[in-house]
Amino acid sequence: MSTTLTWLGHSAWRLQTAGTTLLIDPFFTGNPAAATTVDEVAADFIVITHGHGDHIGDAAAIARRTGALVISNFEIIEWLAPQGVQRGHAMNIGGAHSFPFGDLKLTIAHHSSMLPDGSSGGNPCGLLIRLSDGQKIYHAGDTGLFYDMKLIGEAGIDLAILPIGDNFTMGPDDAIRAVQLIGPRRVVPTHFNTWSLIAQDAAAWAARVRSETVAEPVVLAPGASLSL
Repeated sequence: MSTTLTWLGHSAWRLQTAGTTLLIDPFFTGNPAAATTVDEVAADFIVITHGHGDHIGDAAAIARRTGALVISNFEIIEWLAPQGVQRGHAMNIGGAHSFPFGDLKLTIAHHSSMLPDGSSGGNPCGLLIRLSDGQKIYHAGDTGLFYDMKLIGEAGIDLAILPIGDNFTMGPDDAIRAVQLIGPRRVVPTHFNTWSLIAQDAAAWAARVRSETVAEPVVLAPGASLSL
């Protein structure tokens, strides 16, 4: 099975697998690092990790245009329904469900989740995706370091997507510790360099990953892809 993962800028990702296209946190409007636009991106599924505007982003507009199924926690799915999002699948932390792209489980994430209008976005989450060929992808979402990442790693992670931007999420030091706890085969940084407040030297971080962990770091530019 051919699977391609593309960084679309900030914390937005596109996973193409099993003939489907999955968008994660599709924030393009107002995103200076966006590698696509709300009008041109395709989607069969949209997954939202939490309610902040730089993650829920353009999900409603894309879902209305494409008819994509939106997957998130209960509060976010309920919030999107009055905005014309006709297809939603509500989940919550610890819950798993099978979709055409693979099995998805929501994991904890230490962050906040207020929606753009100030209402509650429920609990923030990370994503554990098991593809039909058995490969496992862990997208941590926006989070600080937490020791239960070790439990997530015990599932056997082929690729981890971890924030390194600092200030709002883990920074480079804690992201290194996260790699050590998770033990993924490969790791990709996310949520950095969108604005000066979260600017980081990803190449320097990758060098530390190589010297301090067993993982292979892969640093992508917005719009670049890797094959799984």
